[in-house]
Amino acid sequence: MYRRTLSVLAAVVALAAGSVTQASADDQISADRRPGPRVLDVMNFNIHHAQGTDDVLDLRRIADVIRDSGADVVGLQEVDNHYSERSDWADQPAELASLLGYHVVFGANIDNAPPAVGGHRVQYGTAILSRYPITASDNTWLYKSPGQEQRGLLHATLDVHGKNVEFYNTHLAASSQTDRLQQTAQVVDLIGEKKPGVLVGDFNALPTAPESQPLQEAYTDAWAKSPHGHGDGATYPAEAPTERIDLIYTTREVRPLVTRVIQNDPTASDHLPLLSKVLVTS
Repeated sequence: MYRRTLSVLAAVVALAAGSVTQASADDQISADRRPGPRVLDVMNFNIHHAQGTDDVLDLRRIADVIRDSGADVVGLQEVDNHYSERSDWADQPAELASLLGYHVVFGANIDNAPPAVGGHRVQYGTAILSRYPITASDNTWLYKSPGQEQRGLLHATLDVHGKNVEFYNTHLAASSQTDRLQQTAQVVDLIGEKKPGVLVGDFNALPTAPESQPLQEAYTDAWAKSPHGHGDGATYPAEAPTERIDLIYTTREVRPLVTRVIQNDPTASDHLPLLSKVLVTS
C-alpha cells in the first residue's frame, strides 16, 4: 500500500512543483505563487492541555510530535491560555508557535476575567498552527444548551504560496448529542461556499452517528476516502484507541491523498494525532 501511495505522491508533488528546475531564486519564488495545485500536510491533535497519559505536563513533547510529523498546519483542541495551575498558567498557543516557528491563532471558547487586576484573561479553547502565513481569522461560538461547555469553530485563511486555503478547527460537545446535532449543522452553514477548505476537529462522535451525517454528506472524510495506514483510524484513548472521533474533512477542491494516525508518542496526550496529505486543486 505504501509503495503505491508513494508513487502517487511523487507524481502529485511533481505536478504541484511545476517544471522549473534551473530557475534563479527569484524565478522560483514567482513560480511558487503561480496558479496551480498545492500539497499540504494537515493534522488534527487534541493535546489535553499538554498533560500526557503519564500525568506529565510537557508542551515540548507536543511540539516534538508535531515537528516530527512534518505537518504544515495543525488544528489543536483543549488548549490553555493562562488558564490555571494545571498548565502553569502558560500561553500554550504562543509557546507552541515559538517552539515550532509557526504562525498561530487562538479561539477562546472559555473566556473569563483575570483572577487579579492587571492579569491575563483565563482562556481555554482551540488553536491553529501554520507553517504558512495566516492572513485572516475568526472564532464563532457554536450552539450551547444550558449546563454545557461553550464550543466554537475557529477559522484561518492561509496563504499557501499565493493560494488561499480556508482551514477550520472545532471541538464539539462531549456529553450532549443534542448539542452536537445543532453544532454540526451550524458548522456546515458557517463554512458555506468558502473553498478550498479543510475542516479538522475532535467531533466526540463516530462518523456513523446521526450528528455526524451533515459533515459526512457535505465533505470528504479523509480517512475513509484515501489510502491509509494499518488500523481503523481510531485516535482515542491514545494508548489503546477504539474510537474514531478525531477527523479530517475536505471540500471538493481538496483531495486527501494519504491519511494516517500518528503513533510515535502515545503518551503525549490522551488522543492520538491524525495526519492527512491533501492536494489543493483549485
